[in-house]
Amino acid sequence: MYFLETKNVVKQYANHLALDQVSIRVPEGKIFGLLGPNGAGKTTLIRIINRITAPDTGEVLFQGRPTVENDIYNIGYLPEERGLYKKMKVGEQSIYLARLKGLSNDEAKKRLTVWFEKFDIMSWWNKKLEELSKGMQQKVQFVTTVIHDPQLLIFDEPFSGFDPVNTELLKNEILELKDKGKTIIFSTHNMASVEEICDEIALINHSKVVLSGNVDEIRSNHRTNTFKVQIAGDPVKIDPTKCKIIGEERKPHTPVLLRMEKTNEISNSEFLSYLLKDNELLSFQEEIPSMNDIFIKTVNNS
Repeated sequence: MYFLETKNVVKQYANHLALDQVSIRVPEGKIFGLLGPNGAGKTTLIRIINRITAPDTGEVLFQGRPTVENDIYNIGYLPEERGLYKKMKVGEQSIYLARLKGLSNDEAKKRLTVWFEKFDIMSWWNKKLEELSKGMQQKVQFVTTVIHDPQLLIFDEPFSGFDPVNTELLKNEILELKDKGKTIIFSTHNMASVEEICDEIALINHSKVVLSGNVDEIRSNHRTNTFKVQIAGDPVKIDPTKCKIIGEERKPHTPVLLRMEKTNEISNSEFLSYLLKDNELLSFQEEIPSMNDIFIKTVNNS
């Protein structure tokens, strides 16, 4: 059983079909990447999961049952468009948002203190939000998203506006939440982040799911039989029935670096054995397409 499922969700706005029979399955305790170009339908789907809006047809299931109103208390949602009150003091606002999620005043202050000290923002407790940098504001909103300890967390472009140091900090916090058993939906355009933290993904384009599955399996399924090979000297011979050279890089006092493409008829180990037979190999590495390459290719072809 999946922690969250959407089944054949359709949403129409006037003349715009935002979601067209969208089905996703989010495993419990995993990080699920929700990907797609701008306008693909990701935010609409997230709003439906959060019960902010309803689908025209289709359904959303939590742990195998249709969602109910109280499920929102078990969700933490960090939207791409941040929604904090700039004139309110940071601590006062954070307590207010925590209480909306069902915490008492004392429990909210206790939990917030732990998180503010962890993020080194306790000194900002009595300052107005507008006095904080964009990165500091996002730290505050991240804390208010997780403060009620929900089982499902939805992060929409959580690294937007962060410098590399704070991006790494937040990424580690997300991975730690996963280690604690939280289920996470992670919506982003940053494909490098997807490779680093996501277990499963769904790619939405033109309102439809065009690719979904395990990240490692998707990358493996998009292999192109391309390898980077360093050989001492020039290759002795190349059998075109087994492989071909598709590129090379030569630098003074450095072994030539070849890009080679093997045929489908031979396995990786057979290809390696073939090269070793008449050549001295210095390195041998398969090029596995990145999620960014796969994203661009899939979007362009769908």
